[in-house]
Amino acid sequence: MTRDETLNLLFEYTKSDSLRKHAFAVESAMRAYARKFGQSEEEWGITGLIHDFDYEMYPTAPDHPLKGSEILKAKGYSDEIRTAILGHASYTNVPRESLMAKALFACDELCGFITACTLVRPNKKIAELEVSSVKKKMKDKAFARNVRREDITSGAEELGIPLDDHIQFVIDAMKANAEALGL
Repeated sequence: MTRDETLNLLFEYTKSDSLRKHAFAVESAMRAYARKFGQSEEEWGITGLIHDFDYEMYPTAPDHPLKGSEILKAKGYSDEIRTAILGHASYTNVPRESLMAKALFACDELCGFITACTLVRPNKKIAELEVSSVKKKMKDKAFARNVRREDITSGAEELGIPLDDHIQFVIDAMKANAEALGL
């Protein structure tokens, strides 16, 4: 599947601008990690782009991402992409064995959290966001309370990357695509 085909599928199922921007943020982080690890940017980017495409239609567990995985299977997406997407939701109990699956899990919640941290800044620009600001907000349980902090920390651990380095890496990946992300 190509990025254009995946983008069409995303737009067919996802109408919310914020969820589309989240997909673009995770795609940005996944492409950057693919470059870092010498993997396929196209495959990793597609995985990030499509990981939540079914969320508006099937917002409750375990429908998301199980029903989406069936749609992706019917459309010809690889088992590796589908397994990574299933693994990004811990409640599916699908193990994250591939590096791509670990990266998707590590980037998903963090991208959402970084977006939230950026949007509360006076200028709403990611260009000035620092790791220390993200970590400070992580301690505030009332801020972006639906973001599971333990997923952010365990995601970095699964990737084998120190948390501060992971946060900075994802900020930098999102900065490179700031205009599309509205940040």
